[in-house]
Amino acid sequence: MTTAVIPTSVSGTDDLSVWPASTTRLAHGGLAVAGVDLAEVAERFATPVYVLDEGEVRERCRTYRAAFPEAEVLYAAKAFLSRAMARWVQEEGLGLDVCSAGELELAVVAGFPPERIVLHGNAKSPRDLDSALRLGVGRIVIDSPSEIARIAAAVGPYGHQKVMVRVVPGISAGGHDKIRTGTDGQKFGLSLTDGSALHAVARVLAQPQLELTGLHCHIGSQITAVKPYLTALRRMVGLMARIRDAYGRVLPELDLGGGHGIAYRPGEATLDITALARKLRDELIEACAAAGLPVPRLAVEPGRAVVGPAGVAVYRVLAVKHAGDTVFVAVDGGMSDNPRPALYGVRYAPRLIGRASAAAPRTATVVGRHCEAGDVLAAGVELPGDIRPGDLIAVPVAGAYHLSMASGYNMVGRPPVVAVHEGTVRLLVRRETLEDLSRRDIGA
Repeated sequence: MTTAVIPTSVSGTDDLSVWPASTTRLAHGGLAVAGVDLAEVAERFATPVYVLDEGEVRERCRTYRAAFPEAEVLYAAKAFLSRAMARWVQEEGLGLDVCSAGELELAVVAGFPPERIVLHGNAKSPRDLDSALRLGVGRIVIDSPSEIARIAAAVGPYGHQKVMVRVVPGISAGGHDKIRTGTDGQKFGLSLTDGSALHAVARVLAQPQLELTGLHCHIGSQITAVKPYLTALRRMVGLMARIRDAYGRVLPELDLGGGHGIAYRPGEATLDITALARKLRDELIEACAAAGLPVPRLAVEPGRAVVGPAGVAVYRVLAVKHAGDTVFVAVDGGMSDNPRPALYGVRYAPRLIGRASAAAPRTATVVGRHCEAGDVLAAGVELPGDIRPGDLIAVPVAGAYHLSMASGYNMVGRPPVVAVHEGTVRLLVRRETLEDLSRRDIGA
């Protein structure tokens, strides 16, 4: 599915700066990603449809490997995971961070080495732990005191499992209250300030079958400044020094999580990964020297920053409605395939594709098809004044937390995922059908 393009790449211009770098304008007013016309994708696979640029994913993985050559880079699977995604990440040299048996087992079925996988989760189920131990994950991150005894019992007296302790360093960072996870008073981790983290470390060290390899923290998501990470690093190194002084144990690993911010609309701030890596490395060396500690191996866990900008969601307009001064453009998807605007108030920059329009732009609100007033995909955006039913709308930066958070609301079925790469397109995840939904309902 290749198509002719205007030979001017538009990635980096104001209107398409948040699109995949391979995005090009087409002569008829459409857009191509990786040489594939998005309108042709919509015709072939129907809408809504997620389009994922394989080359963009791989390039972003390489950017992290180049920025953090001596660190462990773990892709956060919660952002988006499929068998193809697991393969791409593995081939580019990244490890994997999973939060459930489902994510873990899918990755292993896809051939991902379990020893390069870390299992997270504030409330790990028996199946989560059973799968992790059975498959031999590299690390389990302990998130609460009760997990220590549960994991030790599951490992057995003659078993062995590497673990880390998740610490809450008391830092508020992130783009929304619901995604700030580094402060006390929320469900994740063990507090540094009240001594819970240090107490948990003592309990882990008392379990001979558990090997404490290091400390972990994750301070939030959509963070665009380096400073919060530097503050977290200093506090974590301070705790490592206290562990050495109290228990004689020098920990060889420090995982600072992810949460690296990206732009969803042109002009928004992003986290400079190269600057982050350089400053973290310098700060780690300085803090460890001051504490008399050897420098631990650093780990980071990007998810959104790897896959988010590589994805585009394509919808078809079903209705255009004028209500007073507001123009509602209703599409064939909505909060079932992208709940993020309703959850976090995130804002996108949708665009008409598939045809050229000479109409003057006007402010519109793109809404979904679901029976909720909060089913709004993009409020107060500029779209052509002649937008009409049947048109196609594409939403960039749709690779992260769209399919992974999609629901079965109104039983419309989750969209498919197709990959585009060097002028070719292939189906990665098929559309969820009514038959799929009905098959689960076995009641009389």
